[in-house]
Amino acid sequence: MNSISSFKIADLFSIEGKTALVTGGSSGLGLIMAKGLLENGARVIIASRSAEKCNRALSELEAFGDVVSVAADVTNAEQRLKLVETVSERFGSLSILLNNAGANWGAKLEDYPDDGFEKVVSTNLNGVFSLTRDCVDLLAAAGSSGDPARVINIGSMDGIHVPIVQRVPTFAYSASKAALHHLTKALAVDLASKNITVNAIAPGFFESRMTDHVFEHFLKDIEDDCPLHRVGQPQEMVGIVTYLASKAGAYTNGTVIPVDGGTSISKGRRDWTE
Repeated sequence: MNSISSFKIADLFSIEGKTALVTGGSSGLGLIMAKGLLENGARVIIASRSAEKCNRALSELEAFGDVVSVAADVTNAEQRLKLVETVSERFGSLSILLNNAGANWGAKLEDYPDDGFEKVVSTNLNGVFSLTRDCVDLLAAAGSSGDPARVINIGSMDGIHVPIVQRVPTFAYSASKAALHHLTKALAVDLASKNITVNAIAPGFFESRMTDHVFEHFLKDIEDDCPLHRVGQPQEMVGIVTYLASKAGAYTNGTVIPVDGGTSISKGRRDWTE
């Protein structure tokens, strides 16, 4: 049996010196995960559609390590090429691609617009596929059999169950995240031979711009809907990302890991039905 030099946590979960691209890294969970990577020794490029948000996030993150920001829409081929070129020029290879950029749209079925549906699917699914495809050479250059490069897709518990707590249907979001979970598995099979693993995290409710409205109006219901009766905390996302990106997660491939307090499998003590 092969032996490992150390079972110490500092060795197993080290991401020191790794290179990472975090899309949607200027706010919310993306900003949190970027900070977590930086604080643990990774070099990071954050990307977001908004140059203003990128610059603001960059000024916040620079104190924690080597970080660059690029204003880029991953659904736009020209901007995506610029982003990939920046990664190549800055790093030469890519250890971690964290596909976090996302969009949502809530409306009743009879009011749900085609362009809203298309925008969400384009960002949450098509953009992830295209950017991952475009980064394969950079990822393969960083990976080895013992320490593969990692693609980490941010899915959602809403791709596992049908969400109702916010009272407004999110057809495109739920469908796109469910598709992303399956895309994760398909990519994992295809890219394994290149020493690249692909996994997805399916978060529950965490504080972010996307959850501001539902937290304001339905926080008690969200807590009641979760068996742990609370929302997620930032360190819980950083922890799972660190696991997947480190030596500890090197043999984990093609998984979808819920980080939702059990919400997607149990309805807690909820007694509301409206």
